[in-house]
Amino acid sequence: METKNILIVEDDAMIASGLVYALEQEGYAVTHCKSVGEAQSTLTEAQFDLAILDMQLPDGTGFDVFEILKSTGTSVIFLTVVDDEGNIVRAFEGGADDYITKPFRVRELLSRVKRTINANSGEYNSPVLKLGTVSIDTAAGKVYIGDSLLELTALEYRLLLTFAKNKGIMLSRAQILDNIWDSAGNFVEDNTLTVYIKRLREKLGDTINIETVRGLGYRVDQ
Repeated sequence: METKNILIVEDDAMIASGLVYALEQEGYAVTHCKSVGEAQSTLTEAQFDLAILDMQLPDGTGFDVFEILKSTGTSVIFLTVVDDEGNIVRAFEGGADDYITKPFRVRELLSRVKRTINANSGEYNSPVLKLGTVSIDTAAGKVYIGDSLLELTALEYRLLLTFAKNKGIMLSRAQILDNIWDSAGNFVEDNTLTVYIKRLREKLGDTINIETVRGLGYRVDQ
């Protein structure tokens, strides 16, 4: 498997060293820059599959590096203490793949890095997604447990698809609700989500564990 190259632009030495270590342990080749200027210089000499950008840097912001990366096809994850809605919206509208606020959990970050790299390398372009023994044929809109067809409502299907596309990532209730907005454009209420999670668990049995992260949301690790 080809080694993926990751650029980290982070001026906090402690955070950067932890990130470099964790990513290298996962088999990635990592380059660390401490400033916008250093990143600009590095990008004239090397190409990267993914960049993890801090927002607040000594000589500018993560957006300064982001603008350079837009023409390179490099995936971008912002990792920053800045949780201002305006910056988050600007990042996603500009084409960022993810936006993570500090403090963060390393395992979750690694999952998001893996998901982003795989998605942009085409791994998730397959019409069939797998969750344990469950197969989701996205082209046909059908779900199978082994060889047996599983009957799901449209909303249950979208809920399962959301988990399949975010394996190993804790999703807040708000994030899930955004993804399962029904086809008629009607808002799915928070209380309704609890009901559909329960129904989906009952239909899936023990094939998939939809874990409740108390007070935060849900996660599926398979």
